[in-house]
Amino acid sequence: MDVELGLDTFGDIALLPDGSPLHPAAVIREVMAEGQLADRLGLDFIGLGEHHRADYAIAAPDTVLAGLAASTEHIRLGSSVTVLSSDDPVRVFERFATVDAISQGRAEITVGRGSFIESFPLFGLDLQDYETLFSEKLDLLSAILTEQPVAWEGTTRPPLTVDRVQPGTESGRLTTWVGVGGTPQSVVRAAHYGLPIVVAIIGGATRQFVPLVDLYRRALSEMGKPELPVAIHSPGYVAATDEQAQEEYLPHFIGYMNVIGRERRWAPMTKEQALVQMGPDGAVYCGSPDTVAQKIAESMRLLGATRFQLKYSMGTLPHELRSSCIRLYAQEVAPRVRDLLGGGA
Repeated sequence: MDVELGLDTFGDIALLPDGSPLHPAAVIREVMAEGQLADRLGLDFIGLGEHHRADYAIAAPDTVLAGLAASTEHIRLGSSVTVLSSDDPVRVFERFATVDAISQGRAEITVGRGSFIESFPLFGLDLQDYETLFSEKLDLLSAILTEQPVAWEGTTRPPLTVDRVQPGTESGRLTTWVGVGGTPQSVVRAAHYGLPIVVAIIGGATRQFVPLVDLYRRALSEMGKPELPVAIHSPGYVAATDEQAQEEYLPHFIGYMNVIGRERRWAPMTKEQALVQMGPDGAVYCGSPDTVAQKIAESMRLLGATRFQLKYSMGTLPHELRSSCIRLYAQEVAPRVRDLLGGGA
């Protein structure tokens, strides 16, 4: 199979030496440097998440991607994810088509619901419309992506009739994925629109998602659509040894999980629970290049995935460690995964 190795980041806010948070502007500049490093090292993709919270710096991924489009040469540039429920499909297409022009055809969109709901009150939306907003906006975006005349009508905005949304892409198609969690409805919807999926595995074993991906492929077949790519998004970290990786990553991982846990009323995560997540059946790809490569290859085999996106930033993990992780991932993990799977660069 053709194998792609990529990265994801949300622009997690790290700390200064005195323990105070870095300014989001500094974090965005660090993300720019990390994307440029990934490009120089030959990685295939970098995705930037959209959040509107104090612990993440990236609220406008397309704007940061435009900067990367002008300062990189080869790496594909996408969102991970664009929160379509609280955005406008016309503007989403316009912005990413612009990034596509600047990057000479390297832009991608991954649309999804996101893992937080802060964008709803921020943009004056009602959470009671959660399902309707996403389904109708994905329907409209799918029509716009054809770069043909659009005549659309729904309940969440006035009808739209337009010859085509500008600017169009030079290829005539803007690569668009749907980010999915664990719900069958999400994969069947993606199949309906003929869109590839990114499976976000942030808890549990990869094998638990095999029935979901099987359902997606079965739905594509039953709808008479061609087979489409499947990608995996999961958190992780690479260091020279398993012990070093755990030592450097664990405090930031546990700290982040406990911040989220307090918001969602979870019990505090213990070190033992964190280590389970980093084990063979956990969702965190943390360890030496060999350990991480073996785990990625096995996950990609299980799901028949052609791309793996490592969410390399985590909580307060500093830029220096993130950059070291990127180097090892590109120079040592990626070649091992391709050898294990028989995929070319």
